[in-house]
Amino acid sequence: MKKIESVLFQGITENEWMHMLDLGCMRTQHFAKNTINFHTGEHIHEIGIVLSGSVNIENIDLWGNKSILSNISQGQIFAETYAICHEPMLVDVVAIEDTQVLFADLDILLSNRYASQPWHAKIMQNILKLSVQKNLVLSNRIFCTSAKTIRSRLLTYLSMESVKAGNTTFQIPFDRQQLADYLNVDRTALSKELGKMRTDGILYFYKNKFTLRSF
Repeated sequence: MKKIESVLFQGITENEWMHMLDLGCMRTQHFAKNTINFHTGEHIHEIGIVLSGSVNIENIDLWGNKSILSNISQGQIFAETYAICHEPMLVDVVAIEDTQVLFADLDILLSNRYASQPWHAKIMQNILKLSVQKNLVLSNRIFCTSAKTIRSRLLTYLSMESVKAGNTTFQIPFDRQQLADYLNVDRTALSKELGKMRTDGILYFYKNKFTLRSF
């Protein structure tokens, strides 16, 4: 298997990569659209790296209300906290399109048996970087959902996406229902507010492509 370009493997040499492969700690798996990678309540020991496609991190409560916590696109990583802590999953990881995932077994990679290996410390350091990045992602969602009105939540989220894209025209990773689930609002109310914002000249959109207008 060719070395994967990922934050988890930053600084890893080809020889170190081959050594990790020889440990049998990595596997790839294909998931069709809407297939669950990890289920709520599941105990896991593998971290997921999206090779192609994308997944959403979702929470569904006992009454069936869904919240989307984040979107994980190609090259990004998911489930590292649960794989390290061995706590039951509180979320589902769902493929939102045909997706290929590399799973790496952290029980093996972080084992004290391999603490003397030069790649061991690199993996530990890279996981720390990942944790900091994930905290930022969750903080951004808190900003989006703490606003009181749908318009304010939309403006907060779309402004963040514009900054990330470096352009006032950009695409978001969600369809309308997924965007409503991410912002914790009703889909009908969301669509109505988007229409008002377009009428007011604040933004333009077509499907998941948006253009923000500055005044």
